Amino acid sequence: MKLLYTFCLLFLIAINSEAQNHPATAGYDLKKKRLLIQTCSSYLYNSNQGSIDLDSAVVLTCKAYKLPVSLAYDEGFNDGSYLIGKDLIEKGNIDAAKKLFQKSKGVNKVKLALQLGIFYLFKPFTKPDDIKNAHHFITEAVKISNQLKIQKWQHESLMLLGKFYFQINNYPESKKCFSQVVNECRKQNDKAALADALFYQATNQYDLDPEKEKILKEAEALYKTLGFEEKRIITKARICTIYFWHGKINDAKKILYQNAADMRKIGFRQQQYIETTIAYIEGVQFNIKSALYYALKSVKSMESTKDYTFADIFYMRLGLVYLQMGHTDEAIKMSEKSIRYGQNIFSSGSWYKSFMTATASLSMKGKNKEAIEYMNSITSHYPPPNKFDNMLMNYGYANCYWRIKNYGTAEKYFIKAGEAADGLDSPQTYRDVCNTYSSIALFYANRKNLHKTKLYIDKIDAVSKKYSQNYNSEALQMSLYKLDSLNGNFKSALEHHKLYKKMSDSVLDYAKNKQIEELRFQYETENKEQKIKSLNQETSLQETALKKSKLLNTVSISSLVLLVLIIALLYNRYRLKQKNNAELELKEKEINQKNINLRHLLDEKEWLLKEIHHRVKNNLQTVISLLNSQSAYLENDIALSAIKNSQHRIHSMSLIHQKLYNSENISTINMPNYIKELVEYLRESFSLGQRIRFELKIDPLELDVAQAVPVGLILNESITNSIKYAFPDNRTGMIYVTLQATSENKYLLTIADNGVGFDANISNKKINSFGLSLIKGLSDDLDATFSMENNNGTILKIEFSKEFPINEKRR
Repeated sequence: MKLLYTFCLLFLIAINSEAQNHPATAGYDLKKKRLLIQTCSSYLYNSNQGSIDLDSAVVLTCKAYKLPVSLAYDEGFNDGSYLIGKDLIEKGNIDAAKKLFQKSKGVNKVKLALQLGIFYLFKPFTKPDDIKNAHHFITEAVKISNQLKIQKWQHESLMLLGKFYFQINNYPESKKCFSQVVNECRKQNDKAALADALFYQATNQYDLDPEKEKILKEAEALYKTLGFEEKRIITKARICTIYFWHGKINDAKKILYQNAADMRKIGFRQQQYIETTIAYIEGVQFNIKSALYYALKSVKSMESTKDYTFADIFYMRLGLVYLQMGHTDEAIKMSEKSIRYGQNIFSSGSWYKSFMTATASLSMKGKNKEAIEYMNSITSHYPPPNKFDNMLMNYGYANCYWRIKNYGTAEKYFIKAGEAADGLDSPQTYRDVCNTYSSIALFYANRKNLHKTKLYIDKIDAVSKKYSQNYNSEALQMSLYKLDSLNGNFKSALEHHKLYKKMSDSVLDYAKNKQIEELRFQYETENKEQKIKSLNQETSLQETALKKSKLLNTVSISSLVLLVLIIALLYNRYRLKQKNNAELELKEKEINQKNINLRHLLDEKEWLLKEIHHRVKNNLQTVISLLNSQSAYLENDIALSAIKNSQHRIHSMSLIHQKLYNSENISTINMPNYIKELVEYLRESFSLGQRIRFELKIDPLELDVAQAVPVGLILNESITNSIKYAFPDNRTGMIYVTLQATSENKYLLTIADNGVGFDANISNKKINSFGLSLIKGLSDDLDATFSMENNNGTILKIEFSKEFPINEKRR
């Protein structure tokens, strides 16, 4: 039996560990997993056009493919073998990893310091405390590796320090760290270490740095010599990015084609990221046939490998190509697929573009009102998450209203789109910004507004010069044609019209091109063939299952005999257990009955406590009523004031007991609700109207009744003093009340006003000495720190602990 239980346990563990792995990474070693992270995150970073940083793209990739984030950064010391503390950090148990770091020694301590430094440095939305912790562990790694005098760990620590400086924008120090490692590797003629050092040096340089391309090319040549294909492909991809954002489109495209071929050679399956990028570039260059081919190929690669991780990307790109060709029905179909995958599985940030593609397709079909209603329905639930999508949304609205000749509304949305475009200043958003400017220019050209037409054409020229790129589109050429025509420059106008006709005719030809229709037919046919193939496979599996069923019947008969023997052996065991279970059930019933009795007692106790609070509240209200009756027979103002103050103090305590009686929780007070009601009571008691206003800033805190009572009395005294003395001669003013947690176990209560303040030279006796004495006494009860100061009015501060000892004097 023990053997059977052990087998089942191991089987469950194996299934659970298998479930944690993403099918797309099956059979991949660490090198290919790192290549997948770099390829996918680089695409996500570039396709989101600056709306997320590279580290966030890495985190999104690792989450989608169920890979540890550390794989993107720990290549220098993680070769897949046991790594101290790695399991703790991956599970998020950082405190345990820190304790292990304190106990570790030698190389293990360096490895753990590097891992903790990476964890804090590359967290998305890094906070100041994360930067501080990252610096601590990285400098510890540098110090320990220098003590050990092991150059490998000195280099790893120094390069991580260089990454740290780059992250905090201290570029000179970052460059200094990497240069030191590169120079030492050159002296030792260690090609592998030199290639890594050069790669990380270039990675941690700005794209505009002229040295970056040169350094990456040297690293790529070394990786080629060493036969490190995965690293060589990643390095070439970084060079490709530089080429693309510097306007060297053909050079970038050449690298993409080479990388696609190299990935196939090493058995890397996720080629759809390369193929969809090629489709984008071919589309930018108006090579519509190639754009469609590679867009279809990327979808086919995704579907054949069944890696639908970021399916919204590939359907979005295919939809855009169809839209560019004027195939609106296909564009809408692909856009809907992109939106469905982006909203329900993993979003790469691309589905919002697909939503705009669907809108543009409806508009091109003449269904502009339907397109506007569609946009309204989407944006009401999913408002644009960033400036880029905000630009696209307003651009879509503007075009729809333009086509239905609602020029006033169209102009309003074009202006909003232009303002959003003005706020996008990066190479990644360059082309889409120019598309927006060119459409706005054409709108104004059609309205014969020469000034605004030229304004947006000049914006295109300015941003093109800034990024050293050449922009062209049908809308721009038509805008220039109309602008020159209206200015009487007919020769230039004719040239622009020729360019416009060439581009529009080219797109029209592609829309009618037989070869493109054949590509579409081929894609649809392959999909149908794939379905037929799947059905045939299912039939074959069913036949195999029937054969197995017959074999199982034979085996079952043999097993039945064996089973009878096993049942006979187990029956004796069962009888013994049955006797023991009967005794255990009897004891369990006794325990359950005791638990029920205890629960009844607890319910009665809670009811009695509530009844006590209710009666205490009623008694306090009776005291208030008695004091009120007593005040009717007094004519002495001082006595009346004393009774009034006493009523306020009693009310602050009565309010606490009322809260405890009405609340499900009979031990703590919800301070925001309590303080709000107390302030309202004081405002009404003094008939303040709008003369004195209150500003409350109360953290959502729950205080024990032993703390809530003195806090309520302190608030009553302090606010009453401010109302009476801070604003003489019926002046207007503000009273500020804040209660906030300054640390895990510390609270700070502040009551401030912008009144006349207090005179420090006047003795306490002249300034409501009883009230101040009461506040100080109550502060002692709380074991709190009390302070009072002048700063554009009076400020009282009481800082106390969440858990406080009972004051011996008050006990």
